[in-house]
Amino acid sequence: MTREEIVTTSLKTAGRVVIIVALASAAAAMALPARAQAPDILQEWDTIKAPPPPPIKPVTLDPAKTVLISMDFNQRNCIPAQRSRCAFVLPKVKTLIAAARAKGMMVVHTYTPNMQKSDIVKDVAPVEGELVLQVRGDKFFGNELEKILKAKGITTALLVGTSANGAVLFTAIGASQRGFKAIVPIDTMPADTAYQEQLAIWEIANGPGVREDSTLTKTDMLKF
Repeated sequence: MTREEIVTTSLKTAGRVVIIVALASAAAAMALPARAQAPDILQEWDTIKAPPPPPIKPVTLDPAKTVLISMDFNQRNCIPAQRSRCAFVLPKVKTLIAAARAKGMMVVHTYTPNMQKSDIVKDVAPVEGELVLQVRGDKFFGNELEKILKAKGITTALLVGTSANGAVLFTAIGASQRGFKAIVPIDTMPADTAYQEQLAIWEIANGPGVREDSTLTKTDMLKF
């Protein structure tokens, strides 16, 4: 066999080897399971089903060790024409605050930096001697509230306010992180939509760092 014939034969053999290897690789790849797609929450959005509601429990409070924190009820928008869900809960909040005062419970009021103190809805407004704080989000942040409450031996925060997915949720987390128990009536924590309230309720019941020290209840399940 001449040198040219040897070279030609070698190239043909090498070519067949390359083809065989390529085919084998392709077959192996086809045999592997398909790589899982990373989840895309936007694509899943319309298929997500809400979980069952969390348990709502009766609560008995010690007025001497409890503070009621009423948050951000703004008379400029907490009206049926603008925020109907907020306006709807005001009678329950008013009744709850009156009951707390009658039992000697400490009551604290808050308003946001977008409000004036005078913007607090009159039916749930502070009376003389009650602490009033201007603070956004977590009502324990950036002030002396924690120190004041602990100095009085208070261990539990009863939270009412708006919005559910803002002030109420963040203050429940803030209370838990500072060693307080958070009691949250679900019928006095309005938001702009039912979905926002549902989100906040679910997170308070299930979120790490808040679920351990929080209890969801209703105003007619509270005893002092």
